[in-house]
Amino acid sequence: QEPLMESGGGLVQPGGSLRLSCVASGRFFSINAMGWYRQAPGKERELVARITNIGRTKYADSVKGRFTISGDYDRTAVSLQMNNLKPEDTAVYYCCAFGDRDYWGKGTLVTVSS
Repeated sequence: QEPLMESGGGLVQPGGSLRLSCVASGRFFSINAMGWYRQAPGKERELVARITNIGRTKYADSVKGRFTISGDYDRTAVSLQMNNLKPEDTAVYYCCAFGDRDYWGKGTLVTVSS
């Protein structure tokens, strides 16, 4: 079983919205940051958004003002609200958590196309 389970990916038209969710399958220790990365075909994996256990957030410039990350450290869960999606947002999105070690989900595909 993957340590992090993602849900919410799919096909959406440009300008549409999706919400990605991720929750830990077990108990993690000392998690101090959670976030989302993405990897488009032929490109390297890149940070989309990250939130620390004290609520500090960081976003990629390309998603600022369109995406919002939220985290629940009691449940080791993190969500990503994505609005005004663009074709260039098409990628596999990976949930991650950082603490005693790095934890990753298997990814969920987001396709933005008309």
